[in-house]
Amino acid sequence: MLQGKKLLATAAAAAMIFGACSGSATPSPSAGAAAKAYNLTLIQGVKGDPFYVTMACGAQAEATKQGANLTVTGGDKWDATVQTPVVNSVTAAKPDGVMVAPNDSKALLAPLKAMNDAGIKVSFVDTGLEDLSFAQTFITSDNEQGGTLGAKTLATLIGDKGLVLMINVDPGISTTDARAKGFLAEMKNHPNIKVLDVQYSHDDPTVATSITTSTLAAHSDLVGIFATNVQNAEGAATGLKQSGITTVKVIGFDAGPKQVEDLKSGIVQGLIAQDPYTIGVDGVQQTILALKGQATTKSIRTELAAITKDNMNDAAIQKFMYKSACGS
Repeated sequence: MLQGKKLLATAAAAAMIFGACSGSATPSPSAGAAAKAYNLTLIQGVKGDPFYVTMACGAQAEATKQGANLTVTGGDKWDATVQTPVVNSVTAAKPDGVMVAPNDSKALLAPLKAMNDAGIKVSFVDTGLEDLSFAQTFITSDNEQGGTLGAKTLATLIGDKGLVLMINVDPGISTTDARAKGFLAEMKNHPNIKVLDVQYSHDDPTVATSITTSTLAAHSDLVGIFATNVQNAEGAATGLKQSGITTVKVIGFDAGPKQVEDLKSGIVQGLIAQDPYTIGVDGVQQTILALKGQATTKSIRTELAAITKDNMNDAAIQKFMYKSACGS
């Protein structure tokens, strides 16, 4: 449970982080203005992840509003070798436009460039590539600022001193790399906090659980964990449960149903949440604008929120909680 006025002040002051362009930057064209029923595809970073489920809900709602057809697909795990054949299959199907969250900023460049060269409008949602030159738009959270917010919140929780662990996914993912960068940069401003070498879970919560339990066994003085995404937050929480440890403070990135339950129960003390629903809405809007030959917003940064047990029931916070299914 989050205690203390200092932490509440930190969360309240930083509850909403805005980038250069936040939310739905371009007004939604009316369904009647569409010249045709465009065929769109959303390639999720990984199927079943509440973040991408929520993004698909937003994309579907906007596609329906604009009279477009939307297909949602994705790989079963976060792996460039799994996602590449999915991308190639979508290219072969020749939709008008694609919104995609690349699993790797380098490895997906060739197949996505081939998609663009096939005449398909390509937009990046959540994650991107090192080369964004052919993207119609890149819509994502201000992930580096999210990492900074995570570090500040964790530092407050642990009294600005002690040993902490960061569990990341894999190197080469634009979003989680940025979160790690922001976290580590901010921790340099806290000389009494020592950050252990980063551990990678490969987006597998069971690996994150193992990392947590093994780190606790090796470092009984561990006081804090920063988990860079849903799967890592779930794994860290499970590891603490298995170890029977209640003193380690956890800041998780993302707000899936399980993370929210862990926050309610006090296993996790704070969540840095994104707005995937709006990312999905904006992705459809911008892709259709490109298909109609209209100008797009090349870079959109959506909002972040610091969710605590104290503010989680606020109406303004509800949109940052992810869905397990549309309509839930």
